[in-house]
Amino acid sequence: MVKICCIGAGYVGGPTMAVIAHKCPSIEVVVVDISVARITAWNSDQLPIYEPGLEDVVKQCRGKNLFFSTDVEKHVCEADIIFVSVNTPTKTRGLGAGKAADLTYWESAARMIANVSKSDKIVVEKSTVPVKTAEAIEKILTHNSKGINYQILSNPEFLAEGTAIQDLLKPDRVLIGGRETPEGCKAVQALKAVYAHWVPEDRILTTNLWSAELSKLAANAFLAQRISSVNAISALCEATGANASEVAYAVGKDSRIGPKFLNASVGFGGSCFQKDILNLVYICECNGLPEVANYWKQVIKINDYQKSRFVNRVVSSMFNTVSGKKIAVLGFAFKKDTGDTRETPAIDVCKGLLGDKATISIYDPQVTEDQIQRDLAMNKFDWDHPIHLQPMSPTAVKQVSVTWDAYEATKGAHGVCILTEWDEFKTLDYQRIYDNMKKPAFIFDGRNVVDPEKLREIGFIVYSIGKPLDPWLKDMPAVA
Repeated sequence: MVKICCIGAGYVGGPTMAVIAHKCPSIEVVVVDISVARITAWNSDQLPIYEPGLEDVVKQCRGKNLFFSTDVEKHVCEADIIFVSVNTPTKTRGLGAGKAADLTYWESAARMIANVSKSDKIVVEKSTVPVKTAEAIEKILTHNSKGINYQILSNPEFLAEGTAIQDLLKPDRVLIGGRETPEGCKAVQALKAVYAHWVPEDRILTTNLWSAELSKLAANAFLAQRISSVNAISALCEATGANASEVAYAVGKDSRIGPKFLNASVGFGGSCFQKDILNLVYICECNGLPEVANYWKQVIKINDYQKSRFVNRVVSSMFNTVSGKKIAVLGFAFKKDTGDTRETPAIDVCKGLLGDKATISIYDPQVTEDQIQRDLAMNKFDWDHPIHLQPMSPTAVKQVSVTWDAYEATKGAHGVCILTEWDEFKTLDYQRIYDNMKKPAFIFDGRNVVDPEKLREIGFIVYSIGKPLDPWLKDMPAVA
């Protein structure tokens, strides 16, 4: 029986291993993590992450061929294939601060594997890691090998949160990179055999190590670039009276471009886009390619510009001050169908409004108050470290309250900001919301989920990203 062990029970490790166990009944899969709380949650009825379909898959396999454990060393020692999906945060200090990946957790995982292994292992990079990480890991393992053979593979994940289980069950592609040696090819085939249980042969791509590592960074950079492209156009649409949705639809009809990822919004979020582009930028700089680095930097600059532009719209339309005014924030997760708040644009928008002394009331169907308070108090990049290494529970931000109901959040508010495209926001009773708000009542739709014309009929002053401006907003400066 093949034994697989995955180090790291987060958004990548948990769902990926659950699907492998589900599709390969003959393989024993153990997910290990040093966090007792996280493993306890994986073994309970309340899983530590929300992902549609995840619970069913876990419950079908848990205790049969899928196990969650804190006994890291025992399971690493017994495994044939070890997946490593630990955090790879952006460095906050030292060489490459603010751009380079921090491989501390990766390196300690590699050293631990070398310490406890008694048989040959295939070690698979699953975290998003910078190019050439495999080489560093390989050196650590071979220098501490005690006669054991290790093969390093890169098998980047291409999951989108909110559809992770579907992405795993029916992937566009599975990418496996390995050394181009006889042993390397054998290791690639071994991992390929696992995926071949359910993924068609023509969707399993094999490359060299560096190509696999770089493909992941490049794919995320291309996706983020599309969002920044349409967001840049949205600013021009507002200035000229064009409609970004119409423009995006017309552009997306070109089969070479395609319609996906062309929704103008308050900005992209998520744990990977910004981190991976910063990483790409750093690798370009290290390899003497400043022009390429600057090209990719622009993608993040436009994203930051879009967030500050949104805050400026809110403040300038409300008589240039939100001090002491209640602003309702609907949606805090970085996109719908996930409880994940990593790098969500809502953090920067809320901080911008708090900076102008607003009082904020937040409602999100999947995000807890504790998480929201933690996000608003945390420094940039802190979120990507294990919870016990994050700054202690922050003092709650007093001007922020969290409710479990959109109507409660908007009661008595001067303005409403929609920052996540949850389906339920499309069907709210906006007449009821309007009746309970201070007048003039503003709606700032950062995700284009509402119909601006219908809301204007109710009496709202509406700002929708990339849509023709409400007469009220026409004379307001777009950027402070």
